[in-house]
Amino acid sequence: MWCITGTLPDPDFALCPAGLESESTVAGGLLHLPDGQAVPVQRGTAALAATAILACRELGIAPPRLLLAGDPGSGAGSRAIYAWLEQNLAGLSPAGLTFHYLFPDQDWHNRVLMATQAIAVPPVMVADAGFMYVAKMSGYADAYDLFTPDLGELAFLADEKAPHPFYTRGFLLAREDDVPPLLQRALEHGNCPKNLIIKGSKDYIVVDGRVIATVDAPSVPAMECIGGTGDLVTGLATAFLCGGAAMDEACTAAARMARLLAQLCAPNPGTQIGELIEMLPEAMRSARSVWPTTLSASSV
Repeated sequence: MWCITGTLPDPDFALCPAGLESESTVAGGLLHLPDGQAVPVQRGTAALAATAILACRELGIAPPRLLLAGDPGSGAGSRAIYAWLEQNLAGLSPAGLTFHYLFPDQDWHNRVLMATQAIAVPPVMVADAGFMYVAKMSGYADAYDLFTPDLGELAFLADEKAPHPFYTRGFLLAREDDVPPLLQRALEHGNCPKNLIIKGSKDYIVVDGRVIATVDAPSVPAMECIGGTGDLVTGLATAFLCGGAAMDEACTAAARMARLLAQLCAPNPGTQIGELIEMLPEAMRSARSVWPTTLSASSV
């Protein structure tokens, strides 16, 4: 089992372990949870989860389970997730974990990390958004298997002194488009894992600390204006890894599939990410050649 965990910007959405008990579905622009709750598929954790669920359905594999909580910024929902994971990860024993936005709390992060390391077979761990920030802040970023930063977040990872992206030093931000030295600096300081998808107008696929591929076509400029496109890429990578794909193929396929989806949908700057995700099954069926060749036999 793979687990996606993160928060939703809804103060009334309580911690929902029911998402771990059975599968969630996506329909009508909503993420439908096993307990009957429905969450709009907008940017953030909901977009990542919906993408992974729909992609896994096309791959013919069981989708990730979900551990979600509402947190509009107070940190209460995030702490509920941290506490649940610390207490229950050993019994859950997931094959993989994808962390999205959780309020950056170093102490809670470290407790959860220790809980993952205590599992007999430690899970593959993917981090994006706020959880990627706290992983770096904690000094344990290199304990993860995959980060999915954009260029600004890469500059933050390269800044060994910055406690949050807001405080990334200007001389590093000025070099956002110069990926190799930023990557090298982040690796030297242990501020990122050896595998990354660096998202931008050109996507960089980094495996074992080396740029193994760049993906820049098809190019759909409107995607730069649409919130949630990075969540889409992370959701696709999660689905391919959930299907047993090798890291290099999972990351490259995720970047390529997101661009092919954009080409199919021909979005404008006002298009919402949910509209794109709704078309994902069609895009995947029409682009099977992009799927990783290393997917488990049961998923193809």
